[in-house]
Amino acid sequence: MYVWKAFIYIHIYRNINKMRQMMCSQIGTAKSALVFGIINFQSQSLQEKRKLSAEENKNDFEVPSSSGILSTKSQNKDVNDGETSDGVSKSVHKVFASMLGENEDDEEEEDEEEEEEETSEQPTAGDVFVLEMVLNRETKKMMKEKRPRSKLPRALRGLMGEANIRFARGEREEAILMCMEIIRQAPLAYEPFSTLAMIYEDQGDMEKSLQFELIAAHLNPSDTEEWVRLAEMSLEQDNIKQAIFCYTKALKYEPTNVRYLWERSSLYEQMGDHKMAMDGYRRILNYLTPSDGERFMQLARDMAKSYYEANDVTSAINIIEEAFSKHQGLVSMEDVNIAAELFISNKQYDRALEVITGFSGIVLEKRTTEEGTLEENKAGESVSCTIPDGVPIDITVKLMVCLVHLNILEPLNPLLTTLVEQNPEDMGDLYLDVAEAFLDVGEYNSALPLLSALVCSERYNLAVVWLRHAECLKALGYMERAAESYGKVVDLAPLHLDARISLSTLQQQLDRPEKALEALEPMYDPDTLAQDANAAQQELKLLLHRSTLLFSQGKMYGYVDTLLTMLAMLLKVAMNRAQVCLISSSKSGERHLYLIKVSRDKISDNNDQESANCDAKAIFAVLTSVLTKDDWWNLLLKAIYSLCDLSRYEEAELLVDSSLEYYSFYDDRQKRKELEYFGLSAAILDKNFRKAYNYIRIMVMDNVNKPHLWNIFNQVTMHSQDVRHHRFCLRLMLKNPDNHALCVLNGHNAFVSGSFKHALDTSAWHIQTVCSSVSHPSP
Repeated sequence: MYVWKAFIYIHIYRNINKMRQMMCSQIGTAKSALVFGIINFQSQSLQEKRKLSAEENKNDFEVPSSSGILSTKSQNKDVNDGETSDGVSKSVHKVFASMLGENEDDEEEEDEEEEEEETSEQPTAGDVFVLEMVLNRETKKMMKEKRPRSKLPRALRGLMGEANIRFARGEREEAILMCMEIIRQAPLAYEPFSTLAMIYEDQGDMEKSLQFELIAAHLNPSDTEEWVRLAEMSLEQDNIKQAIFCYTKALKYEPTNVRYLWERSSLYEQMGDHKMAMDGYRRILNYLTPSDGERFMQLARDMAKSYYEANDVTSAINIIEEAFSKHQGLVSMEDVNIAAELFISNKQYDRALEVITGFSGIVLEKRTTEEGTLEENKAGESVSCTIPDGVPIDITVKLMVCLVHLNILEPLNPLLTTLVEQNPEDMGDLYLDVAEAFLDVGEYNSALPLLSALVCSERYNLAVVWLRHAECLKALGYMERAAESYGKVVDLAPLHLDARISLSTLQQQLDRPEKALEALEPMYDPDTLAQDANAAQQELKLLLHRSTLLFSQGKMYGYVDTLLTMLAMLLKVAMNRAQVCLISSSKSGERHLYLIKVSRDKISDNNDQESANCDAKAIFAVLTSVLTKDDWWNLLLKAIYSLCDLSRYEEAELLVDSSLEYYSFYDDRQKRKELEYFGLSAAILDKNFRKAYNYIRIMVMDNVNKPHLWNIFNQVTMHSQDVRHHRFCLRLMLKNPDNHALCVLNGHNAFVSGSFKHALDTSAWHIQTVCSSVSHPSP
C-alpha cells in the first residue's frame, strides 16, 4: 500500500512541476499542498501534541519527558537538514528530484519559487482533506483489476501453477494429467483449458489446440482479444463459419469495433451471405465519425455496387443518398456516375438529372424566345445545356438518357453530335444506352443510326444489338431488313426464343412458310429436355407456336409430331408405367414421330426411374406454369382426334393408356370416363376387340340399363370370338335378374354353347316376364 502511495506522490509531483512553469504563483501553493499537504498536516499535529505535553509537564522537572527528547531530536534534525516552509526537509525534495530526473537548473528555479511560497498563504485543513480524497480515488482506480475473476478455487491454484511449471520444464504428460484433474474438480475454470491449448499447440496439434482454446474462451467470454485470435486461427484452418462465430462473440463485448465488423462482414461475403455482410457494413457506416469522410464514401460506394449486383436497387439508392447528404464536399464524378446509374435503372430519371446537374457542374437553362400569351410562351421556351470541360462522357450519356425519357429533346442535337464523334468500337455501350432510351420512348428514327453503327462494328456485333436493330426496323416497317436482322440474332444466339418467334412471324407475313417453320425448329435435344426444367419450358413455348403454324398450313403429320412431343414431356413417367415409347421413324417416307408398345425389359431400371421421376416433378411444375390443366387436356384431345383422322388408331389407344396412368387425369372422374370412351372407340376402330371388351365390360357394370352399351357389348363379343363373357353375364344377371338385355344374352350364350334346356328355361322366363310387364305396366 505504501509503495502505491509513493508512486502516486511521484506522479502528482511530476504534474505539479509541469504546471509550475505555466502559473508560478498559483502552482507553488498547489505543489506544496498536493505533495506535502498530508505530511505537513501530520507534522503540525505532532507539534501540537508536543506543545500540549510540554504544558502538562511544565512544573514536573524531576521526571524526564520522552516528548522532550523527541523535540530535541527534531530540532537537531531541522538544523542539520533544513526545512521548507511546509515542514518538509530539502533532502526529500532532492530525492524526488533525482527520481524524476530534474537537473540543477530546476533546483535553482525551485529555490526561487520556494522563497516566493514563503510569503504565500498556507493551505487550509479543508483543502488538505479534499486533496487526500482525490489521492484515495486515484489509488482505488489504479488498484482496480480489469481482468475477470477466476473461477479456480484457491485449493487448486497451486496445482494449476505446478501444471504450468511442468509444461515449462517440458513435462507435458504430467502437465496434461494435472490439467485434467483440475477440470474434473473445477469444470468452469478456463485456466486449465488455456494451458492444454498451449501444450497441444507446442506439440503441433493445432486443431486440438483450437478446440481447447474455444472452450477456454467460452468460459471466459469477455476476453475479446482471445476471440479475435481464435478467429484468425479458424481462418488458418479454412473454417470461415467458426471465424464468423468468434468475431460475433468479440463484437458482443466491443460492438463499436470497426475492425471486427469489417472482418466479419468480409467473411459473410465469402460465405455468400449478402444480407449479413451488408448489415455489417451499414453498422460500420453508423460508427464512422464525420472526420472519416473518405472511408465513408468509399464504403458507401462499394456497398451500392454490391446491392446493385444483387438486384437490390432500392437499398443501393438509400446508401448513396446517405453518402451524398453527409459528405457533399467529397462527392466525386465516380459517385455521380453510380448514383445516376442507380436512379436510371429504377426509372427515376428526374432524380438522376438532379444529381447530374447538382454535382457535375452541368447547367440546364430555360429560355423564352418570344413574348405573348402563356401558350405562346410555352411554345417559345427552349432549353440549353452547358457542359464544362472535364465531365466524363459516361455522365454526358446518362444526361442524354434522362433528357430523352423526360421528353426534353431540344438539347440533344449537340450532345448526339458529340457522341457520334466517339469511336463505336470504344464507346459502343454508350451508343446502346442512348439507342435503347430512344426505343423506349418510340423515337425509332433517332435510334436507328446509332444501332446501325453498332452492328457494323466488330466489337459490338452482338446478338443483343442485332435484336434491338431488328425491333427498330420492324417498328419502322422495314420487314425485309428486320427479318435479316432477326436471322442474324438466331445465328448468334440459337436459344433465343423471342427472336425465333419474331422471325417466324415475319417470314409468315412475307409468305415464306418453309422459312417460318425453319425458324421454329427444336432448340434442345431430348436428354436436355428430360433434365433441364427451364429448357423444357422454352421448348414448350416454341412447340406451341410451331403446332399452330403447322395446323394453319395443313401439315397434319408435322402437327401431330409437335403434339406428341409436348404430351411426351408431360406424360413421361406415365408412359413408362404404360410401357409406351415415342420413337422417330421414316416408314411413311418422311421422318415422323410414332408411339409404340415396348416390353418391360426395355424400360429403364429402378434407379434411373427414380431419378427420372424427380426430374419429372420439377419439369411438371414448369410445364403446368406455361399451360393449365385444362389446356393440357385440350391438347390431348387434339392429339387423339388427329391420330384417328390419320387412321393411327393403335397410337391413339397407346396415348389413352398413357393418359389413364397420369394421376391428374385419372383422379378426375369425368375425364377418366371420357378417356375410357376414347379408348373403346380407338380399340374398336383398330379391331382390337379383346382390349375393347375390357373397356365395355366396365361400362356395362356401371350402367346396366343402357341399351346402347349392351349393343356395343354384343358387337364386341361377336367379333372377339371369345366365350369369357358367358360367366360375366351369368354373374351380372344374379345381381340384376330383371334386366332384359342380360336375359337375352344369357339365352343366346346357352344356345351357342349347347345348353338347350338352360336356353329354353331362360327364354321362357324372359317371355313370362315381358308378358307380365305388358299386362301390368308400371304406373
